[in-house]
Amino acid sequence: MAKLVSLHSFRGGTGKSNITANLATLLALMGKRVGIVDTDIQSPGIHIIFGLDGDSVTSTLNDYLWGRGRVVDAAYDVSPEGIEEGHVWLVPSSVKIADISRVLHEGYDARLLKDGFRDLIRHLDLDYLIIDTHPGLNEETLLSIAISHALVIIMRPDQQDYQGTSVTLEVAKKLGVPDTFLVLNKVLSDIAPEVYRARLEAAYATPVGAVLPLSTEVARLASGGIFCLREPDHAFSQGVTELAERVHRLG
Repeated sequence: MAKLVSLHSFRGGTGKSNITANLATLLALMGKRVGIVDTDIQSPGIHIIFGLDGDSVTSTLNDYLWGRGRVVDAAYDVSPEGIEEGHVWLVPSSVKIADISRVLHEGYDARLLKDGFRDLIRHLDLDYLIIDTHPGLNEETLLSIAISHALVIIMRPDQQDYQGTSVTLEVAKKLGVPDTFLVLNKVLSDIAPEVYRARLEAAYATPVGAVLPLSTEVARLASGGIFCLREPDHAFSQGVTELAERVHRLG
């Protein structure tokens, strides 16, 4: 049975899309068939990490939501080099100004997402479908969280993120999400990761999937590829590997 995993942050700028891309790649390295849907329709970007040129994409999630084709028609094989058995497919959102403006002014029927997720799982025979959500708690994000087997909340060591994470956890609890993990990203090196982990788990009574460093190496890559493939021994890569192993063990 395919597992649906939502990656979410209460605010933008947490590194959510970068973590999503690396997580999906590591699962594919385990031999899994992984799909990603970029539901951050107002500010899409994960396609850049996989080297997918937004201007050359012929079909997007927007087209499916507006009845202009099947969702599987917008699924692109973005499997990085070096993956032999697994696969990664990405359903990107449109980067065209007209399409983004239409979303802002007209919206769409978020219930179509559920049907689209199911069709992707069936047509691509997926082991995992990962949802890169829009920051905050809008309608499509709530729907994605509600039907997920697991929710991964990405946060920074920042007071605003701490408060927003509390809100998101309360929503996840009410929606009955089976498994929830926290990922603390962009932490400074003056405090040991184990200390951060203990503080978060005590404060939120929620397991921490990874503590990831604020890294000049990750910043220097500037979304120009999959960091975990380039520097697998880096602390960031090891942390995302820990998260991938947790996701892999989902019941």
